[in-house]
Amino acid sequence: MGNDWLAELRASGHPAAVIHLLKRHPFPVVAWFERVVAVSFAFPEEVLRPLVPEPLEIDSHEGFGLVTVALVWTKGLRPAALPAFLGQDFFLAGYRIFTRLRDENGRRLRGLKILRSETDKARMVLSGNLLTHYNYRRVKLETSDSRVRTWLPDGRETLDLSFDLTDEPDAPPAGSPFADLRTARNFAGPMPFTFDAEGDGRFVVIEGKRSEWTPQPVRILDWKVGLFDESPFRGATPVLANAFRVDGVPYRWEKGRLIKPGRGRDE
Repeated sequence: MGNDWLAELRASGHPAAVIHLLKRHPFPVVAWFERVVAVSFAFPEEVLRPLVPEPLEIDSHEGFGLVTVALVWTKGLRPAALPAFLGQDFFLAGYRIFTRLRDENGRRLRGLKILRSETDKARMVLSGNLLTHYNYRRVKLETSDSRVRTWLPDGRETLDLSFDLTDEPDAPPAGSPFADLRTARNFAGPMPFTFDAEGDGRFVVIEGKRSEWTPQPVRILDWKVGLFDESPFRGATPVLANAFRVDGVPYRWEKGRLIKPGRGRDE
């Protein structure tokens, strides 16, 4: 996107247009992930298709698309140009679909379509919804070393996930579409990119970078995901596909860029 967004921002004038431009993630952001627990659920591709706008592709495995619930204990999130003491500490639950998109050069970029983001901090809801399309909302949080619960102010539960961080299974969960952990790690996240449709044929693409990422398998004891009670998931049966954890990761999101999807060669 270069500096084009600045020119558009100056020329736009209308407040609604300014807000729309800011949502393109206009500058790099950094954070420290104290812990990440990422749990993926498999659904038939046709269940997920209404949530994935063309020409975005569902990144599938054996006919299944994957929805990941990522639990992230985040420290010091801030624009990259600001000092660490100005960063925000918060909990994030992110709900994403694994997807692919061809860029202008015909490469198939692998990434995520964000469905929803939940956090325990009001200021993160405000800043997240101002600068991204990640659909933040605030939840109440109860967390321990083995369980995370979140619920809305009206009492509706949005997530209840129990896990054992001391037990590293040697295979994916029973019923998973993945034959082994090596294959399952291909859908462990986070992916290099996130994609969001602009509504005019273009997509905002945000690249994430980390210097280290070695996911370790986690045993899931019990789970309830409120999102799966909503359309189009309602009536479908989620299959627990994989679960991984990682600790102590420096992370950086580059400023967003606009691309018009192309055709051509693969990566």
